[in-house]
Amino acid sequence: MTDLTELVQNLGAPRVLVVGDVMLDRYVWGNAERISQEAPVILLRADKREERLGGASSVATMLQALGACTSVIGAVGTDGDGFHARRILTDLGIDADGVVADPDRPTTVKERYIGRAQAKHPQQMIRVDYESREPVSDAVERQLADTLVAKIREADIVLVSDYDKGVCTPGLLRVAIEVAKARGIRVIADPTRGGDYAKYRGCSSMTPNRLEAGLATNRNIRTHAEALTAAAQLRDTLSLEAGIVTLDKDGMALAHTDGRSAIFPTRPRQVYDITGAGDMVMATLGLALAAGADYDSAIRLANIAGGLEVEKIGVATVTRDEILADLLHAPFRATERVPGAAKVAALPQLLTELDSRRRNGQKIAFTNGCFDVLHAGHVQYLAEARRQADCLVVALNSDTSVKQLKGPTRPLNPEVARALVLAGLQDVDFVTIFSDKTPISVIEAVRPDVLVKGADYHKSDVVGADFVESYGGRVHLADLRAGFSTTNLIERMKAA
Repeated sequence: MTDLTELVQNLGAPRVLVVGDVMLDRYVWGNAERISQEAPVILLRADKREERLGGASSVATMLQALGACTSVIGAVGTDGDGFHARRILTDLGIDADGVVADPDRPTTVKERYIGRAQAKHPQQMIRVDYESREPVSDAVERQLADTLVAKIREADIVLVSDYDKGVCTPGLLRVAIEVAKARGIRVIADPTRGGDYAKYRGCSSMTPNRLEAGLATNRNIRTHAEALTAAAQLRDTLSLEAGIVTLDKDGMALAHTDGRSAIFPTRPRQVYDITGAGDMVMATLGLALAAGADYDSAIRLANIAGGLEVEKIGVATVTRDEILADLLHAPFRATERVPGAAKVAALPQLLTELDSRRRNGQKIAFTNGCFDVLHAGHVQYLAEARRQADCLVVALNSDTSVKQLKGPTRPLNPEVARALVLAGLQDVDFVTIFSDKTPISVIEAVRPDVLVKGADYHKSDVVGADFVESYGGRVHLADLRAGFSTTNLIERMKAA
């Protein structure tokens, strides 16, 4: 997972233009207490009302939470719901100048009622939609197209979120595709359900789900082979760069133009609500592609983000920190019974743990290294490091980082194995993996009270020493046990 970790850490802030149906999702929460006396229906005793953005504006919200610079082009009504939707977009820092107020249509609102059984286990009971599915008028389409042409000049990618509410007309999509091609940027579409996908012809790719792809290709998609065939058919008939079919719990199917194809599985999740999963896949896929990722990596990242989204209730956002935490812990799920595995933490989780320790008056010691082949010298060193404070954090070089430092033949042990060995030591409280050549970014985030390195260093050569001392921390140079060296140990093993 190191390559995906590095992708997330280097996503930057791509400029993403989202075109499609702006919606408002309203949630009414309450306890489902009994059967109504008026009819054989559940009586919901409401106690909370919540509003979030849906449709294309949901994709924009997710992109913004993932660190993109996001703009939206769409339409709302001139009603209070439309004003509210535009205000939420603006409050989130999303450019909503391209959202047109159309007096001839209502703002699309999806109202969901969420019931709890005995004050727990919330589940959606019913959804009520307020909407118009008529295409926007010619005048509104022209207004949207003019704005699109202006906004697309500043975009790194265009995402089309088509919920069949009238905004994504063939004419508007033709403008989006032609202008994007002229600028050399991709257009990715999340299509509506239906058999005729001609209006998406020329897009870079699409993300239909199993049912949508089946209707568009006149297939019943049950197996991986059928999904790959459908993806290839969509690619060829619509002149796509790549054909994609999303397969819910089975992941995604991808068919490249060069004939390569693959299924990208997703790991099983505790699913609470699938609402918004497609939007999250679309947002993450588009963000990764805009940041320069290939389709394979973008799909793998989108699978993870979509999995995190279904573990939340309703249409919810996912952050880069959550993705990084999930990536870091993925290799340890099969080893969760191994002593110390719970000590391995992504940086966001680590900082939360350290905040708690500090509130309890504990001091934090920090050291770092490759720890490729652990020996007695390492054990003695870590014990001395731990004695400098109440808690010891070990920052472990990732496999990529070790190769940069030690050469292509190292490490001998992969990062997961090295992390587990370190975490199994009594003197180590936390292990976090970093991919940079030096740990300075981790040191700046952790702000340790004591920075520990081996006595073979001069303090002036210790990465982060000046920073730690600038706020009153100290640097400790620990004794090294004579006769122990990982490099020498490896040479002796080769000679044995």
